[in-house]
Amino acid sequence: MIMNKDTAKKTAELLLQIKAIKLSPNKPFTWASGWKSPIYCDNRLTLSYPPVRVFIKEEIAKIVELQYGKPDIIAGVATGAIAMGVLVAQQLGVPFVYVRPEPKKHGRQNQVEGHLEKGQNVVVIEDLISTGNSSLQAVDALKDAGAVIKGMVAIFTYGFDVATKNFNDKNVNLVTLSNYQYLLEQALDSNYINENELVTLKEWSSNPSDWKQ
Repeated sequence: MIMNKDTAKKTAELLLQIKAIKLSPNKPFTWASGWKSPIYCDNRLTLSYPPVRVFIKEEIAKIVELQYGKPDIIAGVATGAIAMGVLVAQQLGVPFVYVRPEPKKHGRQNQVEGHLEKGQNVVVIEDLISTGNSSLQAVDALKDAGAVIKGMVAIFTYGFDVATKNFNDKNVNLVTLSNYQYLLEQALDSNYINENELVTLKEWSSNPSDWKQ
């Protein structure tokens, strides 16, 4: 779900400007999954641009309070959302924890790092949603640690149907600053892409796992 169209377009504009998102319909990227894709997204780049970093921090914090109320804890998903999660927690004046992909192999074998008490309300911060699997694994780890999950806020989602299904199946509410639809609108408005490239980019999003350039 998108909370605000203007925020969605502005976020897309900023991500394109700093090249956190790159669109290359004629020379597609290869993801770790093996999928061919005309888009590559690395939202960690936002941390290197203070005005962009501040905008995203403030917009996420607004969404957290409007959608879920002020939580007891903000949780970031490792590694991409740790820094932004800290910034949002600081903005809201609440504690922060982060979630590893899996428990540590040594020491206390934590998967959730930081102080979390059972029954505390938690909002999870993510940088990017593709299928949603890794994000929802973090939610499961937090629940196992006793957290009450209010929902998740992410910077960007590709908007895949499989992600929507995964979040619905887990009954986890997701709000994102922007998504693929608004990205394409902004890219076309700013002449980053042309109409022919728009067609290709839309074709990919309808069947990303089997898309051929």
